[in-house]
Amino acid sequence: MEYKFIATCALGIEGLLADELKRIGLKNVVAENGRVFFSGDATACAKANVFSRLSERILLNLAEFSAFDFDALFDNVKKIPFENFIGKFDAFPVTGYSLNSELHSVPNCQSIIKKAIVERLKTAYKTDWFLENGSTVKIRFSIIKNKVTVAIDTSGEGLHKRGYRAHSNIAPIKETLAAAMCSLARIFPDTTLIDPFCGSGTILIEAALMAKNQAPGLNRKFVGENLSFIGQNAFKNARTEALDLIIKNPEFKGSGFDIEKACVDLTLENARKAGVENLITA
Repeated sequence: MEYKFIATCALGIEGLLADELKRIGLKNVVAENGRVFFSGDATACAKANVFSRLSERILLNLAEFSAFDFDALFDNVKKIPFENFIGKFDAFPVTGYSLNSELHSVPNCQSIIKKAIVERLKTAYKTDWFLENGSTVKIRFSIIKNKVTVAIDTSGEGLHKRGYRAHSNIAPIKETLAAAMCSLARIFPDTTLIDPFCGSGTILIEAALMAKNQAPGLNRKFVGENLSFIGQNAFKNARTEALDLIIKNPEFKGSGFDIEKACVDLTLENARKAGVENLITA
């Protein structure tokens, strides 16, 4: 089945992300402020999560509509066929944010959206009570200038959490931002990169992963694997494809320096966890 998805990102890198998603092979890619839309099936969702270096989160887009009061918010949310995505025993927490909108109280919006989902599911499952002790389907909403987007999170933890940086120095750069810098710098398998202020090594590691063509999400888990309409097979296939695309012996050379020896040691530790220790010296 084909769905509509949203890849969220830092403001200013939408164009880079759109180009990246096209290279991954995704369809109907359209960039907006802070997010990029695309369409596809479960395979597309899994590939976006595993392969994207620049996305913060991959969301399944359920609906978009305008709402200037709580009645409109409730009525429009209730129209969404949540029974296609939320099982009778699934938990469905609601989180989100509101910017420059009439509906500016986030807790109230959360409550209204939750209530609308419950009312929809009451009719679908012929019950008045939901235990919510099964799998978790995370509902995320945004309200920007009175335009509401309701979506399901398929990523879980933010995609900047690659799994290699358990520890970091003070005020570390985000992995996705470091990857954007590397994209702009045009990192190739034979690039030589020097970082004179390497910190915890994020820029060097993201560059090495890019030079190696190693997917950033290869060694982490995603909530989409537990969603019945996405599933583990899609992610298993994406990981298999990612492994096949890794360049075994790139000529990339990364060198890091820092006034703090602890930062240098941390860079080498993180590089080891990322599997690129042979490409980085510090």
